[in-house]
Amino acid sequence: MAAQNLAPVIIKKKKVVGGDGHHGGAWKVAYADFVTAMMAFFMLMWLLNATTEKQRKGLADYFTPTIPVNRISGGGDGAFGGTSTLSETILPQSGTGGMVALPLPPGTPNDPSAQDASGKDEEEFGKIEEALLGLGGESFEANELLKHIVTKVTDEGLVIEIFETQTAFLFEQDGLTPTDLLVAIAEVLVPMFDLVTNGVAVEAHVRMQPIVARTDRTWEASLGQSQSMRQLLVEEELDSARIKRVVGHADRELVSPNPLDRRNNRLEVILLRSD
Repeated sequence: MAAQNLAPVIIKKKKVVGGDGHHGGAWKVAYADFVTAMMAFFMLMWLLNATTEKQRKGLADYFTPTIPVNRISGGGDGAFGGTSTLSETILPQSGTGGMVALPLPPGTPNDPSAQDASGKDEEEFGKIEEALLGLGGESFEANELLKHIVTKVTDEGLVIEIFETQTAFLFEQDGLTPTDLLVAIAEVLVPMFDLVTNGVAVEAHVRMQPIVARTDRTWEASLGQSQSMRQLLVEEELDSARIKRVVGHADRELVSPNPLDRRNNRLEVILLRSD
């Protein structure tokens, strides 16, 4: 048999690379950064819409550095320009971020000027009340006057209530002429009112008329008495320009369970608040 010419067997190994082979994973890092940035962006949008101005300022203060990045703002658009998304003016980056406090309209409850005026009123009202209480013990006449006076501080101001008793009246039989008692009270009040510049209101209340009365004259009576008290204060040299209101309430605001009780006959002289 003839010898066979055998060719050498050569084995080739091919390295097959698939389409989804490893590319280093850099795209995953970039994608994760993108997702994180988007989440932070939407979180910011939600916070801006779900929080109050005070809360936003608190958040801004938390993330604002306490050490200035640049001592003086150049007013530019760069990193050191001093601008902020919450600021309405260009400010140095001095750790005081957040919204700029704008002046509030006069009379606003949170207005510092209104709060200062209210505090001043409270202090002055307290001094006048102390002065009235201090009259007690000075003389028998002063003690008798204090029996007809009650004071209280309300949202409107310092209310000084002057009332009748069963034996001591504020007006004569005609219902309009002040008695000596009311004149003496006015002589005490006006010098105390001169210690402040607040406006004054005068209001009158009367007791209910008996049913047998043919016509209800409580409105005319209360208005006439408030006008008489206003005139009496002016005669005692209270500046008439300070009197802002004169009102008669008739028998609509009784203080005694008995509508015919003379305790319901009373005057209210009110030192109004400055605001």
